[in-house]
Amino acid sequence: MDRATLDRARGGDGDAFRTLTAPHEPELLLHCYRMLGSLTDAEDLLQETMLAAWRGLPGFEGRASLRTWLYRIATNRCLNALRAGRRGPPEPTPPFATPAPSRLGEVTWLQPYAENLLEGVPERSPGPDARYETREAVELAFIVALQRMPPRQAAVLILRDVLGYPAPEVAAMLGTTEAAVKGALQRARATAPGPRDSSRTEASGVARRFAEAFTAGDVDGVVALLTDEAWLSMPPARHEYHGRDSVAAFLRASTAHADGRGLALTPTRANGQPAFTASFPEGPAGIIVLTLAGDRIQAIARFHDVRLAGRFPS
Repeated sequence: MDRATLDRARGGDGDAFRTLTAPHEPELLLHCYRMLGSLTDAEDLLQETMLAAWRGLPGFEGRASLRTWLYRIATNRCLNALRAGRRGPPEPTPPFATPAPSRLGEVTWLQPYAENLLEGVPERSPGPDARYETREAVELAFIVALQRMPPRQAAVLILRDVLGYPAPEVAAMLGTTEAAVKGALQRARATAPGPRDSSRTEASGVARRFAEAFTAGDVDGVVALLTDEAWLSMPPARHEYHGRDSVAAFLRASTAHADGRGLALTPTRANGQPAFTASFPEGPAGIIVLTLAGDRIQAIARFHDVRLAGRFPS
């Protein structure tokens, strides 16, 4: 960190402040997304973080790095937002009769994270205590698991196992003790997905075959690509379908409704996974994100928020 630039920023130089903080914004946005599960909310909290940093910079003593200081602000802003309570977006009403869901999901505010937003984020975690790689820790299953944890447990898991901060620094960030950090981490690890084999590769062609079958209304073709335990979710709708038969029943109902409407899927990437922007001739129809397990599809997440479509380049 350039001391002269820091001094200018402390003196009210906005350009100097942006020079100091801009390199950290991509990873801070991702951090807020992990905490909140919503890209829209994460963008708002990133702006709050930058405003708080601007106002608090004269008091920054440099005992921790600027990056650590910014993470402390961002983490506590997210925790404050979660303590204040959140309301998910309104649940959409299906335009067709749906089969009974396997269960009703809890994380209705979940949004996908566009691949281009990962540019500028360190590819590997900087600390020796990290257990997850950056892209692994943005996959939907991991983000959903974080949303189901008590917020402070999620914060500890992210700071320790994703970012690799040592326990004393995490305790200082959260204003707590090392013993409390250790206890929260143990409880969080008990419910988080374990680190996967980083050598796992995505089977080429699975996403393409899915798109071909899905747009053709070939439900059997889609189902043939699924694992036996595959599941389908549709945030912000709460309906979830688990198992091939349950997923197939929903797809047959939705395919019958969409028949002849000209559904198109355009490949993109989200959450480190293959994805598609969906559209009809009259306009966007959401984002579909696939979770692969070898040469099969483990999960299909269809996000109905059409406002996000422009965020995903093809």
